[in-house]
Amino acid sequence: MHTAESNVQFAICIAGEPDGDLEAWKLYRILPDPKAKEVGCLRVIDESGEDYLYTQARFAIVDLAEDVRKKLLATVE
Repeated sequence: MHTAESNVQFAICIAGEPDGDLEAWKLYRILPDPKAKEVGCLRVIDESGEDYLYTQARFAIVDLAEDVRKKLLATVE
């Protein structure tokens, strides 16, 4: 069964921002945004708690096991 939870993606920031809203080596939730993808960006919920576009090159998308993904989502919802 394919649930909405299984479509949620996470990425590790590999290029943070000094005094910014991204921390290097931290895991971030990615929100679906086809238009962002078209221009090489990801819509990410950053340290401000809001979602913004960032270049995809700043992140490495990670593939998590379903049980791990559910646990992560439970902590943010």
